[in-house]
Amino acid sequence: MKMRHAAAAALLLVCGLARAAVPAWVDESNRNAEVLLKVIAEFNPENAGEIGVDGFDEQIVDLRPKLYERSTAATRKAVAELEAIKAKTRDAAVLQDLDILIDSAQSTIVTARLDHELMLPYYSVSSMTFSGIKALLDPRVPKERQAAALLRLRRYAGFDGATPLVELARVRSEERFASKGLIGPYRGEVEQDLADAPRYVDGIGELFAQSGLHGYEAPLAALRQQLSDYNAWVQQQILPRARADHRLPPALYADNLKQVGVTDLAPDELIRRAQLAFVEIQNEMRTLAPLVAKEKGFASTDYRDVIRELKKDQVSGEAILPLYRDTLKAIEDSIRRDHIVTLPQREAKIRLASEAESAQVPAPFMSPPRLIGNTGEYGEFVLPLNVPGRAGRADLKTDDFTYKAGAWTLTAHEARPGHELQFAAMIEKGVSTARAVFAFNSVNAEGWALYAEAEMKPTFPLDGQLIGLQLRLMRAARAFLDPMVNLGRITPDEVNAFLQREVVLSPGMAQSETDRYVFRSPGQATAYFVGYQAIMGIRAKAELALGDRFDRQRFHDFILGQGLLPPKLLDQAVVEQFIPAEQARR
Repeated sequence: MKMRHAAAAALLLVCGLARAAVPAWVDESNRNAEVLLKVIAEFNPENAGEIGVDGFDEQIVDLRPKLYERSTAATRKAVAELEAIKAKTRDAAVLQDLDILIDSAQSTIVTARLDHELMLPYYSVSSMTFSGIKALLDPRVPKERQAAALLRLRRYAGFDGATPLVELARVRSEERFASKGLIGPYRGEVEQDLADAPRYVDGIGELFAQSGLHGYEAPLAALRQQLSDYNAWVQQQILPRARADHRLPPALYADNLKQVGVTDLAPDELIRRAQLAFVEIQNEMRTLAPLVAKEKGFASTDYRDVIRELKKDQVSGEAILPLYRDTLKAIEDSIRRDHIVTLPQREAKIRLASEAESAQVPAPFMSPPRLIGNTGEYGEFVLPLNVPGRAGRADLKTDDFTYKAGAWTLTAHEARPGHELQFAAMIEKGVSTARAVFAFNSVNAEGWALYAEAEMKPTFPLDGQLIGLQLRLMRAARAFLDPMVNLGRITPDEVNAFLQREVVLSPGMAQSETDRYVFRSPGQATAYFVGYQAIMGIRAKAELALGDRFDRQRFHDFILGQGLLPPKLLDQAVVEQFIPAEQARR
């Protein structure tokens, strides 16, 4: 998944912190980024508004005729404009950001072309509308902006002269039914979308009921009926055209890998490296598991059995959030004591996911703050408690997130020093739009979060360290199972069984992971392993150059201050800026 965020000319800091002094080159770069922001706002105003671009809260996604042709033309025009700016630019940092912007736009063009040439258009309108409303009714959004959610709902439902979104989506699919060479969506994806549809529309109702807004009942009732009719049409027209084989055309899967940041590793090399890492991590777990078993009085010393025993220490209901908040406090105490990274004074926020959110993202996640005009909003660490099922498959409860030993690593990854700190730093340090938004991909974002887990693991109790290794084992497994299943070398059922047997995931988590590789986001899961290895390599280079002058807190603060630079540019920044600056300190 490629998230596109944007920043205004000056990024405001999170409440309670001083405003960062924004260098002149950042202002210049941010003005350049507005060229692409306009394209995002024109075709996907929900996304533009969610990241903080003003003036589009009442608009909805563009599904009008000639969508591919119009959006591609607009993006090409933006590239040409950026190329013209580049020809007149002299500042090295601004030039680097222009390359990031141009590469992002060109990658968008390639992905759109492949989708247009190879895939039958299909839209999960229930999920789209829930996302659009949730983006405005998020409690972090100012109340004056939330009022626009009612107008957006009316447009989704076709009120006030608008064409209902379901009608536009249906026509965009039907107009290409006769096109030769197109393949339909994966059948399992469509079936899951149909099963989740009631959750999404109920989720919209819950959001409005909690918002205090009035007058949503009639358009919501109309939208509910429209979605019901649309999903019946999907059942009749899309499902028969859906493909039984989950595999994407090779060009699309290769593009997916590129979009998430896996650009320098062919699938076979990625598989080889990840399998080697998997075995090495297993060996570490075999060494640590007997120590945990002895400490806890467990009979078996096999890491699988030890993890299963640890999972029995479940918490539920009102005890879940205190567990994670207490864990975060302990982690923060370790960070300050060991001078690992600079922490803000404010608290990080943790909450439980709604059922609709669990349907969209059936795994723990960070809900980032807007990066434009931020006036005190912050990221949220969100915990889903179940994996919604579909016909023939009941909702799958999970036990991977709600036990004491499992809270340590997950908190370090999603909260601090992982994603919550990562996104906050981009706001607090005034990182340019290009580096905070258009450089965003999973390698650049998830590499830091997995690295953060590894940094904190030695500070955890023994059982927390074992689960830290288990989750790193899962990331290595992702990096070979995802390409293997997408290349047809292993079946989804075999993936699920392997994850339950060797990684000791619950049935719900194993299904969530399998769905992730197969249809939710093929290729994305490989990014954690790739990004982690990249940052570890960059750190090793810095330590080698600095020796006993290496200061990990300053190193980590520097890394976070670079935004979401891809590994090559991050490596360049460390070599050309951090290392010389550290050498000059003494």
